[in-house]
Amino acid sequence: MKVLITGANGMVARAAKEYCEKIGDDVAALTRAELDIADEAAVQAAVAELRPDAILNLAAFTDVDGAEAQVEACNAANVAGVRNLALAAVEHGVRFVTVSTDYVFSGEKEGFYTEDDLPEPKGVYAVSKYEGELAAAEANPEAVIVRSGWIYGRGGTNFLSVMHRLLGEGKAIKAISDAFGTPTYGADLARRMRELAATDFTGVIHVTNAGEGTSYAGFAKKLAELGGFDSDLIEEVSGETLKRPAPRPRNSRLASVREVKSLGALPDWEDALARFLLSEK
Repeated sequence: MKVLITGANGMVARAAKEYCEKIGDDVAALTRAELDIADEAAVQAAVAELRPDAILNLAAFTDVDGAEAQVEACNAANVAGVRNLALAAVEHGVRFVTVSTDYVFSGEKEGFYTEDDLPEPKGVYAVSKYEGELAAAEANPEAVIVRSGWIYGRGGTNFLSVMHRLLGEGKAIKAISDAFGTPTYGADLARRMRELAATDFTGVIHVTNAGEGTSYAGFAKKLAELGGFDSDLIEEVSGETLKRPAPRPRNSRLASVREVKSLGALPDWEDALARFLLSEK
C-alpha cells in the first residue's frame, strides 16, 4: 500500500512511518513545511501527485492551552486542514483515516465514553477537534475518524512521554490524581490506524489501549513500578491547583462498541507502558 502520512514530525506520525515501512508500504511522510494541510490547493496537488492508497492524517494543532489564544491557527489545522484532506481523498479515491481526541467529551460522565455518547467539547482545542470530525464526515462519508487520548510515545514531548526521564533524573513531579483517562501508546495507535486503512470500516471509532484506565498519578506510579524509579518523587495534586488556561475533562476514558472484522482490542495499557519503557533503553 502507498501511504501518505501528514504531520511527519509528530510522535504518532513517526511511529506510523516506522510501522508502515516495516510491513513494506511505500510511505510519503510530509512535515508541515512540506505540506500545510490548511492550504487546500497544496493538499489537492500533493494527493494528485503522490496518488496514495491511503492518507493517515496526523497533522494537528495540539497545544491545548495555547489554542485559547491561537484560535485561528488551531482551527486552520484541526478543522480546515481535515476538511481539505477529506475532500482530496474523495476526489482521488483514497482511504482517509484521521485522528481525533477524547477531549470532545465534557468529562462529566462516570465510566467509559463510547462512540454512542454525545460529544460536548469544552475549550477551543476540544471544539476544533469535534468540528474537524464533523468536517471529515461531511466531506467524506467513507472517512475513518479515530478518537484516542492520553497518547504517549518515543520522541513525545507531553507529560506522559517525558515522565520517565524526569523520574530517572531524580526530579520530583506533580501528577494529577483527580483526572482519568485511557493511556494509549503511540506505536499501538499508529499500527491500528494503518490496520483500519486496510478495512472497509467507516465512521467514528475509539482506539486506546485496553484496561480500566487510570489517573495521571496512577500512570506515574505504574511507570515508577515498571521502571524501578523512586515513587516518593511523585506528588499527587488536584487538577484545579495547576490553573491551566483551557478546561479539560475530568474523566475522558474511552471504550469502543464498534466491531471491526479481524481487528481485536489493543494490548492492556500496563503492557504497553512496559514496552514503551523497554524501547527507551
